[in-house]
Amino acid sequence: MTSYDADLDLIRSAALAAGALALSERERGVKTWAKDGGSPVTSADIAVDELLKSRLLSARPDYGWLSEETPDDPARLSCERIFVVDPIDGTVAFMKNKPWWCVPIAVIENGRPVAAVIHAPQLNETFEATLGGGARLNGQPITASDTDALEDASMLADAMLMQSPRWAEPWPPMRLEKRNAIAYRMALVAAGAFDAAIAISPKWDWDIAAGDLIAHEAGARVTDHHGHGWVFNRPDPRQASLVCSAPALHPLILERTRPIPLTA
Repeated sequence: MTSYDADLDLIRSAALAAGALALSERERGVKTWAKDGGSPVTSADIAVDELLKSRLLSARPDYGWLSEETPDDPARLSCERIFVVDPIDGTVAFMKNKPWWCVPIAVIENGRPVAAVIHAPQLNETFEATLGGGARLNGQPITASDTDALEDASMLADAMLMQSPRWAEPWPPMRLEKRNAIAYRMALVAAGAFDAAIAISPKWDWDIAAGDLIAHEAGARVTDHHGHGWVFNRPDPRQASLVCSAPALHPLILERTRPIPLTA
């Protein structure tokens, strides 16, 4: 067993426990409030964060920590490996009892994810990958789609964005859908259930680090909208934007998105 495999076993069991805790917290009733910036957070987010931090750091005390619900500690920048966690990605879906929320956990080494899990408790779906070890859904290998044309491609993207008249070249007719959790969108592209996920706005590392590895290991392409790959565990834990797609679609998407300036 490699150290990546050992880390994967650890974060998989933690993600499953986190999902179970989130469900039980919601059944009991959660408190909700708005964070700075207006995004919602619940008492379940905080409880899951505490569970994950205790469980993961007790097992790997020398690892750093980056989580949406924990104040950032710059000590992570000097750690060889760090955990990157979003206790509940898709909090709005979680609050509304819709199934499209998940627990994404990644282990980062030298700026890149080396082990990752995205667990969607209400859907009983657990996506996972290790660097060089392929990607799986509930233990079965997954592969990105072989779609090679934008027309009629299935996209996880904001319809208002894609249909905006500001595009220099309009997008062809596509099947557009939404899913609340960014990590889950990337997992669906990795599994070939959708052909691409696009978001032309900065994304936090905890939303996308796990999906980055799982999508890459499934053969998808993942960059910002200018085609730049991501580097994690930087002082500012954000990436400029998200283009996660079937490999043949990636250059076709970038042809349209590259003229848009980078904002992070």
